[in-house]
Amino acid sequence: MAKWTVDQSHSSVGFEVKHMMVSKVKGQFDSYTANVEAADLSDLTTASISFKFDVASINTKNEDRDNHLKSADFFDVESNPSIDFTSTSITKDGDDYKVTGDLTIKGVTKQVTFDVEYGGKGTNPWGVEVYGFEAETKINREEFGLTWNAALETGGVLVGKDIKIKVELEVNPAA
Repeated sequence: MAKWTVDQSHSSVGFEVKHMMVSKVKGQFDSYTANVEAADLSDLTTASISFKFDVASINTKNEDRDNHLKSADFFDVESNPSIDFTSTSITKDGDDYKVTGDLTIKGVTKQVTFDVEYGGKGTNPWGVEVYGFEAETKINREEFGLTWNAALETGGVLVGKDIKIKVELEVNPAA
């Protein structure tokens, strides 16, 4: 198995959630680590994948909201500094993949499946082989203990239950 490095300048880990039942808030984790090992990345079924998102690096472009998300109301970053994902199975789905694994948020682990689109393979200007992937899944945040909310005077709630997680990756051989 070869080790692959995530090119963080060409990758991102993001999320979105309904806000006030009418719009979406998007954010990302600016700091994360990944371990990708595979015999051949043009066939992702040979891979083993794990991620660790640094919750303190959450960025929704609003410092007050970010601080609230880091608090005990949401992620409780002091007790739960990371969100972790480890793949347990990878299957081919046409030209794409289903990557199933264990996702741990705030001490709760649940199995989730990411729909993964293979973006292709290329060679960068320095002669290094690169591969691209986009992965997406949806979770119910309340199943992971993220239950804080506020009722709106007009009905509904401030924060939606469903969180869409999107990971965009460019990887190249580890040096």
